[in-house]
Amino acid sequence: MQLIQQLLAFRPSRMDIIFALKTYLTAIIALFFSFYLDLLNPIWSIGTVLIIANPYAGMVSSKAIFRIGGTAIGAIVAILLMPHLINLPWIFSLVIAAWVGFCLYISLLDRTPRSYMLMLSGYTVAMIVFNAINSVDTHSIFDIALARFLEIGIAVICSAVVSAVILPVHVGPVIQQRIDKNLNSLEQVFSSILANQKQEQNYIQTLNAVTRDMSEIHVMTEHLSYENSDLKGMTHPLQEMLHQLSMAVSNLVAMSERLQQLNVHDQTFDQHLAIIRENVIQHIKDKKHIEESQLEQMFDDFETQFNALTACVSLDQKVILNSFRMDVRHYIYNIRIVLFIWQNIQDGKKDFPKNIVPLTTKYPSLHRDHGVALRGGLAAFLGTFAAAAIWIVSGWKAGFMLAQMAAVTSCIVTAIDNPVPVLKTFILASILSCGVVFVYAFAILPGITEFWQLALVLAPPLILFTVLIPTPSLMALGLMLGITTVMSMNIQNRYSIDIVSFLEGSFATVLGVVCALIAIYFIRAMSPETTAQRILSKHYKAMRQAINLSYDTRFRIHLRSMLDRIGILNSKMVQSSALKQAMNRALIETSAIVDLTRVHELAGSQLISTALQQSIVNLQNELNTMFNELEKNTVVSDQTKDAVVSYMNQAEQVAYQEENENIKFRVLMSLNNIRSSIFHTQAKDAIHVGETAL
Repeated sequence: MQLIQQLLAFRPSRMDIIFALKTYLTAIIALFFSFYLDLLNPIWSIGTVLIIANPYAGMVSSKAIFRIGGTAIGAIVAILLMPHLINLPWIFSLVIAAWVGFCLYISLLDRTPRSYMLMLSGYTVAMIVFNAINSVDTHSIFDIALARFLEIGIAVICSAVVSAVILPVHVGPVIQQRIDKNLNSLEQVFSSILANQKQEQNYIQTLNAVTRDMSEIHVMTEHLSYENSDLKGMTHPLQEMLHQLSMAVSNLVAMSERLQQLNVHDQTFDQHLAIIRENVIQHIKDKKHIEESQLEQMFDDFETQFNALTACVSLDQKVILNSFRMDVRHYIYNIRIVLFIWQNIQDGKKDFPKNIVPLTTKYPSLHRDHGVALRGGLAAFLGTFAAAAIWIVSGWKAGFMLAQMAAVTSCIVTAIDNPVPVLKTFILASILSCGVVFVYAFAILPGITEFWQLALVLAPPLILFTVLIPTPSLMALGLMLGITTVMSMNIQNRYSIDIVSFLEGSFATVLGVVCALIAIYFIRAMSPETTAQRILSKHYKAMRQAINLSYDTRFRIHLRSMLDRIGILNSKMVQSSALKQAMNRALIETSAIVDLTRVHELAGSQLISTALQQSIVNLQNELNTMFNELEKNTVVSDQTKDAVVSYMNQAEQVAYQEENENIKFRVLMSLNNIRSSIFHTQAKDAIHVGETAL
């Protein structure tokens, strides 16, 4: 019913119609060349065009390159395996299913366009081998593998050329727009925080949206090398800019925590704070070209204005205010680095400030869930093997289509938290396409004698189905309707079809999706709540790892990874209010890792007393225990809570007795920040997640 409502409410935009027409044109051109070369299954060219179709030229080109690479790898593996295992059907099926599952597992760990090639390497082997077994009397495995490579190669070349030449749409301007939007959001959050109003922390939702956008932009930047936008070749600088932006987000969270701790709202304090706010915004928004030598430059009277602010608070609050001063200073520095890199990117430069060590590595340390990847690979393995087993036991001629569809559908939807609804849509689309194909196969196609006639009659279904693809809620329906419809037609130069083969093939297609659905339902499918809890567990593991980090490049990489994880976490649409609260607090908790690293460095310093050093070590051990419990159970025992609070108080008492004023100040400031960010300030010494009791 919901799908029907979405279809009735659907109104294609101008861009949707242009996309559908371009996809149709590409499909017909690819089909023409496949016919011209007299390939075995020309219809695979249309199927490939639909699979890699995307409104953005860069994404089409990247998918095209990696699809042809994955097809080449799959074809080579198929040629190597089949001659040795063709007479051992059970072992052969086991090996093919294992290869599909392994490739999918690796692809789910790689959050770059390269993952598409890895996934293709898996199920292409299944498609070629199972089709070769069905045609073993007429074609060799080499002929089928070569034909499949050529069919797909023609399709990807046509797709890349058409998308890049005819009304190209680039991802670069979209990235630029989203970066500008996020920079404006950070400015608004900064202004809101320093307004010092007594209100709900709405800024947390804004910063969560920024972290979510950062994760999405990071993936989008990978496609810039494959298009001709102004940002072409800027993948590395943009990702480095996102790393620096994560530091600024952490600074904003810390600033808000400090002001809430101060809880000062008298007129004089707010007036001085307003002056600082306006000066910072003016300093950051200065239209002058930022020079590298000016990155650490503060605005005039920075110290004077903060000294005036210090006069408005009590002696006990000065530690908190000095921490706030440091957070503001770091925010200005980090946001100016972001603006400096963004300025260089827009000028076509790839330079970084000399005092900044680029964080981006060949294999960025972003969020990866090996457990989910393993379950996805296992589901693909079992789904493919179960379908092949049905084929072997039954001896069904159309069983090869069953095994092919199980392998393909097990792979292409596994990245979704809960692929079951999408697979149900696939089944519905497969059934609906049977009716369309029946009309074409027995009423329209038998009368076609010229290619222009074929192109004309294929226009309605291709355009109608592909116009749905750009709409996220209708993409699965449009994609599956298009693919199953054209593939089931099995159009060739010498066209022939019979009712029995048609019905068997249609039933095998639906049954293959059912095999994938069952395997995924029992092994891979997770609710958004379950996925969010898994990510929160990873979050607390990262918090535990931060306890023993030093404040260097490794720390910045770790922070970027944590904020990337929070960005993914905030893309989960959960219903539980307690879980939503824990997700919001994860960002606040992340701001504490700066102080965890500073405390760790101080504990290793020779300038502090033995008593303070031991107190810090004891606190670190208890924090390690606490985060370990949160990682495993998402709750903390009362005994651990009390121990952490006790060691926190003890460390503060020892720090007050420290003779070195600088050390004393730094330790007290970091301990205060840790207490504020990790403990719920509204309830005495209650740990966030422990209180929510997930």
